[in-house]
Amino acid sequence: MKLKILEFDKILSTNLKAKELAKKEISPWTVVLAKKQIAGYGRKGENWFSPLGGLYFSIILPKSKIEDLQTLTILAAFVIAKALKENFSLEPLIKLPNDVLLNGKKVAGILTENVIGCEVKLSIMGIGLNTNIEKFPKDLANIATSLKIELGKKVDNKKILSQIIEGLKEQLVTISQ
Repeated sequence: MKLKILEFDKILSTNLKAKELAKKEISPWTVVLAKKQIAGYGRKGENWFSPLGGLYFSIILPKSKIEDLQTLTILAAFVIAKALKENFSLEPLIKLPNDVLLNGKKVAGILTENVIGCEVKLSIMGIGLNTNIEKFPKDLANIATSLKIELGKKVDNKKILSQIIEGLKEQLVTISQ
């Protein structure tokens, strides 16, 4: 199955765009990727700082037997933590239900939402991963970090994106059987 990535320089939110596209019968595993979000959000509608350099994407997931969004979210946190550990020898911590931390600071957040008609049609998973962000505003400096800050070097967003999506595919197939 070929991965379809729709890339945008700047959009409000990858989840909002994915929900809009999902209403048009778009194929599962389509990825909405943004270089920058101007209205990215997390749980409870909290703002997600999304400047250039980070990895912000939403995946239109296939309809699965798992309609529990929390299970899907925890699965994604596991996949992200595994990618960070394998690629960079980092020791990420999963803070339930939807955050990945490095050295006590948030490096990634996941937001999974259902698109509902008469029933759950599909789920959309948004992931914000602070990859190549050099500096955070004062109000976030003590609670957020990035891979660039932790590693002292730039990372390949496309490579990490590919690994996360492949990891999610593997996990979803395994638990959907």
